[in-house]
Amino acid sequence: MTHLQILSEYKCFDGKLGFYSHTSATCHSEMRFAVYQPPQAAQKSVPVLYFLSGLTCTEENFMVKAGAQRYAAEHGLMLVAPDTSPRNTGIPGENDAWDFGTGAGFYVDATAEPWRSHYQMYSYIVQELPAIIAANFPIQADKQGIFGHSMGGHGALVCAIRNPQQYKSVSAFAPIATPMNCPWGQKAFNGYLGNHQDSWRAYDASELIKQLGYHSLILIDQGTADKFLTEQLKSEIFEKACASVNQPLNLRYQPGYDHSYYFIASFISDHIRHHAIALN
Repeated sequence: MTHLQILSEYKCFDGKLGFYSHTSATCHSEMRFAVYQPPQAAQKSVPVLYFLSGLTCTEENFMVKAGAQRYAAEHGLMLVAPDTSPRNTGIPGENDAWDFGTGAGFYVDATAEPWRSHYQMYSYIVQELPAIIAANFPIQADKQGIFGHSMGGHGALVCAIRNPQQYKSVSAFAPIATPMNCPWGQKAFNGYLGNHQDSWRAYDASELIKQLGYHSLILIDQGTADKFLTEQLKSEIFEKACASVNQPLNLRYQPGYDHSYYFIASFISDHIRHHAIALN
């Protein structure tokens, strides 16, 4: 069992919200994550839902701002929110940009130097973290879902499409839907994966859905007043990709909503319900 350091724990909606750290064998650094255990977890194992956050975020943003615990308690779902990158690795330049390096791991396994030594976020999310959660918390390991926001929406879609047996459900808020074709994604992929664009396709949901499909309905909410919609997020490309292979998609454009956690909090109940139906 991986040793977890308890950073803090709080009672919340009759469950427990905790913040933890551990030494990651995958990222070769200290990694942090947050877990909300619903009240049902005191008596039995429960399904687990992972949330991947966006650029600049930590393991705290979702748990503090989204208001998800109330609905997780109602539906008996455990929530897990990991950090968005390794931190304090000593890699030169890791703190130079807000959209690359610290806080911007992009949920890929880096192959380019010097990032490959620590920035293995895809393997961390898909393999190491679930094993740690299963070893330390009362979860039903065969009932996992995943969702996320922006960069984390990209990560959730990629993880689910590539691992459909592991993730029974997926949804996203304002995801970076085709990172190969937007400035954020191109910067990250060039830096972490090098300029071999064939390797980029493995982390582009719009490419992956055409190759692999997904076994159930994908839910996406996107605000129409999101300033990143046209240049960075490009949800219409993912929509066309899904349509080309008859992939069930519920893409909801929400009038007047932006890219913030106010937007997430407004529709979080729908997303929790979406996953609860699949996981319960």
